Amino acid sequence: MKTIAILSGKGGAGKTTLAVHLGVAAEAAGHTTAIIDLDPQASALTWKDNRKHDTPAVVSAQASRLPQLLKTAADSGADIVFIDTAPHSEATSLAAARNAELLLIPCRPAILDLHAIGATVEIARLADVPAIVILNAVPARSTLADEARAAINTYQIETAPCQLGQRIAFVHSLTAGLTAQEYEPKGKAANEINALYTYIEKKIGA
Repeated sequence: MKTIAILSGKGGAGKTTLAVHLGVAAEAAGHTTAIIDLDPQASALTWKDNRKHDTPAVVSAQASRLPQLLKTAADSGADIVFIDTAPHSEATSLAAARNAELLLIPCRPAILDLHAIGATVEIARLADVPAIVILNAVPARSTLADEARAAINTYQIETAPCQLGQRIAFVHSLTAGLTAQEYEPKGKAANEINALYTYIEKKIGA
């Protein structure tokens, strides 16, 4: 079983958006997927409550239960688990990182977000787990993405070659308990998620 933790010290970075969209993409690719929601706000669980489909499985829990939940997921046949973490909780992020094979760090191309990833990068280094920054909510027709990539390079961490745009399909789909690939299968948001999932799938060898 592969475990991917999604970390960010800043609220609103897009952790839950990544978790549920990649979870559904993994299911579409033939994997059995689970999402563990460690955020007290339980946004992923709220999304699941609004969802008519049975998959992916979503469970909300405290970080102290993470090892047992991962064992339960493996025993239940999950082959990819995404961990959605809480912002402003280094202890939770570190616990998730230490139980993962890969870390994803969503980051908006804005100055405050770019400054905030420094602490998350340090958590990745403490856990000694590979990490990738995912640029999220990138405005169309803007140089912000290139500028953000240059800033992220100063942390000596990889940035995914594919990024997610600032698209209303992400908002509308989550509200409906769906993902962009389900809400608008041929839309730009869906294409971006599919490209990102393909990239991550190769990274973890799934």
